[in-house]
Amino acid sequence: MSEPYQTKPGVKIPSRENSLPKRFYKAVDVVVLDDGFAVHLDGRPVKSPAKRTLALPTRALAELVASEWDVQGERIDAPAMPATRLCFVALDLIPDARAATVAEVTKYASTDLVCFRAPEPPELIAAQSASWDPVIAWAERALEAHFVPATGLMPIDQDPVALQRVMQRAGELDDWRLTTLAHVTAVCGSALLALQLLAGEIDGEKAFVLSTVDEHYQISQWGEDHEAADRLARLRTELVVMGQVLRALDAAPAA
Repeated sequence: MSEPYQTKPGVKIPSRENSLPKRFYKAVDVVVLDDGFAVHLDGRPVKSPAKRTLALPTRALAELVASEWDVQGERIDAPAMPATRLCFVALDLIPDARAATVAEVTKYASTDLVCFRAPEPPELIAAQSASWDPVIAWAERALEAHFVPATGLMPIDQDPVALQRVMQRAGELDDWRLTTLAHVTAVCGSALLALQLLAGEIDGEKAFVLSTVDEHYQISQWGEDHEAADRLARLRTELVVMGQVLRALDAAPAA
């Protein structure tokens, strides 16, 4: 058996926390702009990675972003700031990538999570049906999009009209909502769940539950390890915040 690796005496391996940038501000404020709301740190506006001022369309969204900056400790943990990260993407990337983003959402719809059903065991089949059949029914009713569930791993050809409906809906959105739709779609593996969240049909907590039916069935059978628990906790947080972002966008601009 090989000897365990040891560092030299007095040499410490840097922790993840120590690699994060130090908090450089004390006060966090929401400031009214001519075209929206900004988040200021000690009187200076937050800038995106592309050096754009983080101008947000509603006060509610600005306050949500501000709260992420305000709760940071001695170090700034950007991965733990999902609303801020999403807004940076909406400002810096989406305006020049709308067509590609709409196409990506539509691609997910063609292999949507809620349309892939397990062949066995009966308990999982029943859980998937109970959770996902209402999502497909909602798409039929709200989007006039007919999706068909299938058993097994091989993709099926969904109705082109249904995919066109998804593409049309995504293309109608502003940059903020399109960014959120695309992110939730990727996180859930489901454009239909993301569209339900967008429509207010479900909240972020429900999106998490519906997108993790398989994982929770496996946990019920085999138990949960720490790595899986951490991953699910991050996923839940991400989706809950995305729901909050959408509701903040729906708030009156000066609310």
